[in-house]
Amino acid sequence: MELTDADQPTVYFCARDEAGRSRIARGALSLEQPVARLAVESQPVLDLGSMGAFDESGVTTSCVVADGSHRFLYYTGWSRGVTVPFYFYAGLAISEDGGRSFARHSRAPVLERDATDPYLTASPWVLIDNGRWRMWYVSCVRWEVGESGPRHYYHIRHAESRDGITWRRTGHVCIDFATSAEHAFGRPCVRRGDDRIYRMWYSYRGASYRIGYAESRDGLAWTRHDAAAGIDVSPDGWDSEMIEYPAVFAWHGRDLMLYNGNDYGRTGLGLAEAALLA
Repeated sequence: MELTDADQPTVYFCARDEAGRSRIARGALSLEQPVARLAVESQPVLDLGSMGAFDESGVTTSCVVADGSHRFLYYTGWSRGVTVPFYFYAGLAISEDGGRSFARHSRAPVLERDATDPYLTASPWVLIDNGRWRMWYVSCVRWEVGESGPRHYYHIRHAESRDGITWRRTGHVCIDFATSAEHAFGRPCVRRGDDRIYRMWYSYRGASYRIGYAESRDGLAWTRHDAAAGIDVSPDGWDSEMIEYPAVFAWHGRDLMLYNGNDYGRTGLGLAEAALLA
């Protein structure tokens, strides 16, 4: 999500082809009409990576950060596995022309596997906080074989950087599993309010995804208040089975949330509004 000079939200999202591979697209979101409309650009912002690269099987948008005229597009790159169905890692593309075009910073991810994150990294959300680059991201802690095959277990961790490119990871866990039924968290969305409180929206998964919410005074120690997320599945329709991947933003005094519904957003985006989110 990005607000342009005209203060019209620009939405970065991913769409899949027949083979299930996602590319990052972009569109201008019109909120003035009775029904919100998204005018999508004809070409993807970021295409698939080269054969054998960490993002050859898909790229999934995570967040866009402005640093002067530069835009940092953090994303998740996908590749297919053998013993496990997939691998993914956090990648970065940079625009030097104010966001008109993006190029990969590297053919390698910015968060590769290491001793801290030995399985996978994904879904980075980045803020420049008083000159310090801070990231909240997803890290896998293990895979387990269940009745339906391998199951991933990943939670949300924190990292820091001086330039948005080289990241220092300590393994600090921000949002962990609350019950034995939880096994995955979707991309976090973090805002810091005028009251200096950090607020995080994310999706958490047991049987199916729901949207959760947490607060922190330092961005490191978080308290979950999932019931305060303010949104749940609908009684029927496109988001009656699951809701996930919230993106919260302010627009003309309104606090809005974009999110996905059933089958990981197969039918598109939903829009929710709150009286006060941050």
